[in-house]
Amino acid sequence: MKRHIRLFALYFAQYAKVRLEYKGDFFIAFFSSMAATVLGFGFVLVLFTKIPKLQDWGFYEILFLYGFSLIPLGFFNVVSWNLYQFGDIYIIQGKFDRIMLRPVHTLFQVLFEKFRIESLQEVVTGIFVVAVAVKHLHVPWPPGDYLWFILMVASGALIYLAVFLMLTAVSFWFEDRVGIVPPVFNMLTFGRYPLTIYNVFIQFMLSWVIPFGFASFYPTTHFLGRTGFNTYFYLVPAVAASFFVLALYVWNRGVENYSSTGS
Repeated sequence: MKRHIRLFALYFAQYAKVRLEYKGDFFIAFFSSMAATVLGFGFVLVLFTKIPKLQDWGFYEILFLYGFSLIPLGFFNVVSWNLYQFGDIYIIQGKFDRIMLRPVHTLFQVLFEKFRIESLQEVVTGIFVVAVAVKHLHVPWPPGDYLWFILMVASGALIYLAVFLMLTAVSFWFEDRVGIVPPVFNMLTFGRYPLTIYNVFIQFMLSWVIPFGFASFYPTTHFLGRTGFNTYFYLVPAVAASFFVLALYVWNRGVENYSSTGS
């Protein structure tokens, strides 16, 4: 564990140096990411100028949910760069060969060779928005809830990682530059709103097939006093662990299936 923590720190420090060497490029990426985040909140503001509530969910409850969803997603986005480009860079171009030659787990290397540092703004923005929402909602937060909050954020990030890791691993069997990640990524927005506003089929999909609901919606219900979802809330860590174990299994099987480019 110590060795991997040290390797992670070295990977991150080295990449940060390279990334910040081109400051103009970094700040353009940062402000582009920030603009996308602001536009998302802008939609929520516009929505609530037209309606007083979304079903029985008030403005600050939606704001809490939207803000919370950014935090685990932001942590995931920091390490997700290579997952989106995996099929093209590592499989088709054959760069996975050098990954297999190093005495470190292949997944560790793929995740931490590049970082989307600008995505940390999503984490900061999400925390700020959650704090604003809590202030207006006057929801009591006992000390234990802070630990639950941290656990839910970690579980949410792990769920995002597990889902996209499984989708990325498909590239080991089906070589494709784009892969099937983009259409699933577009489904993330569904998890930023209460699942109860969707029909039963979508609720089932976002809970048990592509569990984005367990990464964003269900973790917030406890803090918003929505006791009807308590069972789902307490299942979040178990769902995160189960999907990650499954994703790791699929990844390892994919690595065994890898046969290089032959060049």
